[in-house]
Amino acid sequence: MHKNSRRLTAAAAALGLLAGSAVLSTAPAAATRPVGTRSLASVLAADGDTFDRNWNDYDVLTQAVGAVLAAKPNSPVKVLADGKVPLTAFLPSDRAFQRLAKDLTGKRYTSERALFSALAGLLGVNTIESVLLYHVVPGATINRKAALKADGATLRTALAGKTITVDVLSKRWRLIRLVDADRNDADPVINPWAFDINKGNRQIAHGIWLVLRPADL
Repeated sequence: MHKNSRRLTAAAAALGLLAGSAVLSTAPAAATRPVGTRSLASVLAADGDTFDRNWNDYDVLTQAVGAVLAAKPNSPVKVLADGKVPLTAFLPSDRAFQRLAKDLTGKRYTSERALFSALAGLLGVNTIESVLLYHVVPGATINRKAALKADGATLRTALAGKTITVDVLSKRWRLIRLVDADRNDADPVINPWAFDINKGNRQIAHGIWLVLRPADL
């Protein structure tokens, strides 16, 4: 078997082991208490949910959320559409998904549509659901100011039993690394220019440059 094929198969299997465990778990107390109830799903939709040539927005993520909810309307992912529920989400850019696909398949996709089709075919809806939930910290609205004071904090994600750790690399330059479950690959860093998406609302998000991995790939 080709080296990339073996790695692709192993990666899909590792992520697949997590697919059935996606439930909302308790998170730390909210860092802020905003009153706005605009949901993150509406924010993503407002940016457009079609594929384009801008690799710095979140089209692949938006399509992934839509695909999961179309197949599983009662998925815990639907919390992203309920603006009354406080949460913090980390949003991988389209480029982040492109890098994930390159790592898994050895191929660099130059079309967002082709990229999404490849990942959907490789991982399947259940695994995509688990990956999405690993990017959500329920029960806490953690803004940039609070995040920069949270060095060493462990955040419980919406994927049952799975956590990420906050590593503040530089307060001055607003650099925060998120340590995930994959110990062999680079960890995502929050985009310093993409903090506090949906600021003032109970659901807040921060853009990241890599996809958080809930398993060691």
